[in-house]
Amino acid sequence: MLVLVVSMFMMALTVATDVKDPAAQQIVMFKERNPSPVGIITTSSGAPVERTEALNTLNSRLLNNEYFMETLTHLNRERIPERLVHAKAGGAFGYFEVTHDITNICKAKLFSKVGKRTPVAARFSPVIVERGGSDTSRDARGFSVRFYTEDGNFDIVGFNTPMYAYKDPRLFPTFVRAQKKNPATNLFDRNTFWDYLTLQPESLHMFLLVFGDRGIPDGYRHMPGFGIHSYQVENKHGDIHFVRFHFRPDAGIKTLRAKEALKIGAEDPDYNTRDLYRAIGNGNFPSWTVSIQILTLDDVKNADFDVFDVTNVIPLNEFPLHPVGKFVLNKNPVNYFAEVEQLAFSPANLVPGILGGPDKVFEARRLAYRDAQYYRLGANFNRIPINCPFRTNTFVYNRDGRPPVGDNEKDIPNYFPNTFNGPIPYIDKKRSNLIEIVEYEPNNFKQATDLYVNEMTSDERSRLVENILYNLAPATAVLQERAVKLFSLIHPDLGYQIEQGLRRNATISDVNNNYNDWH
Repeated sequence: MLVLVVSMFMMALTVATDVKDPAAQQIVMFKERNPSPVGIITTSSGAPVERTEALNTLNSRLLNNEYFMETLTHLNRERIPERLVHAKAGGAFGYFEVTHDITNICKAKLFSKVGKRTPVAARFSPVIVERGGSDTSRDARGFSVRFYTEDGNFDIVGFNTPMYAYKDPRLFPTFVRAQKKNPATNLFDRNTFWDYLTLQPESLHMFLLVFGDRGIPDGYRHMPGFGIHSYQVENKHGDIHFVRFHFRPDAGIKTLRAKEALKIGAEDPDYNTRDLYRAIGNGNFPSWTVSIQILTLDDVKNADFDVFDVTNVIPLNEFPLHPVGKFVLNKNPVNYFAEVEQLAFSPANLVPGILGGPDKVFEARRLAYRDAQYYRLGANFNRIPINCPFRTNTFVYNRDGRPPVGDNEKDIPNYFPNTFNGPIPYIDKKRSNLIEIVEYEPNNFKQATDLYVNEMTSDERSRLVENILYNLAPATAVLQERAVKLFSLIHPDLGYQIEQGLRRNATISDVNNNYNDWH
């Protein structure tokens, strides 16, 4: 009997090892591709390293061992500043293929003809989670994509929610700091989070999704993406339209329930990143259908809602989706730091035909993202290979600074204008300007009510209440009262269910205060 059990175990082990897991077996697969050492170790200056220097430093002068000195001093300089938000992420590469003609509204070259393919990069990330946190935390997710076009890089720095948290960009520092760790305790603090949320009810619309079933995606390849802004675009005649980008996963939207997410996060905090890498490595390439909502200038003027309010959605029943193409990821990063950690997105990365959003949040993000990249990667971050617009020739007047500098623009004049044939601007007589808009205080509850009443099932509403209660219970009584009043404005039933739940929990003295597991 024992022999039979051992035999069955060995058979199972053999089968398990025969199944390739590209994420777990990356280093093994590297050896299979390279049956012998790939070369001789060198110093960074190219000198070959002798065996005794690499294997032993005992009884020898350390300062004379260049391999040791270089390795030790480099180790202290390997980390760069962590992103303030979106610090942890998974990423991959692939292509975008046009499936439907939209040249009548947008002249951008990446949409120029059906069947055209454009190289792309993507980075998916929880917003608040730090670099070592859990992929299955309850949090909004970043959905950032880059198109490497003939006219430069076009970035959509989106989210997995179709709306954003605030309309006034002055709230960005408050939004981040209230969700980050308390500076006194270095612990996540639900009092600070609920203080923010109850003082800024415009964020409630987004957080209904975060606290609902959509709050924890079951892998990045099952996560939708949204551009959140209404982008102004133009055709070759200079006619303008406004679009919102939607990315819907072809594998379907899948999410994790709270208890399941806790269990998975405890066992594998890199669950989403691993799932993405494994799927691509096995040839199961994730893809998204890219669609847009289209509005004319008259639509904007006549709409009974603010088209440019990023805290709201544009109703699909009034402005349906128009398919544009397929977004496919078929290549894993070869080196995570070089290709994902250094990947620097910016809403300012626009191309002819796409003018960006006229709202203040878009305007502020243009500054915030650029400044963040300068801080993390230096002024020449666009010369890092993964950020380089490799499908076009670049001519800039900026010079020098921290490496990489590339050829530093060789001997081209470094000032503009000049009379010595340096690069000159192009002329587009039909180019339109980004429109100016007047922005008003957001309507905080109308669409949130519609989401709760018309888009959530009874079971989804029940789970929403449970998740809110878990998060709100440790907050102080005054914050709980403010939250109940605001949720009651969304819908009386929602406020009532939360109030009753808080009363039931009032006698519980030991509430789990592990904020990072749930938010």
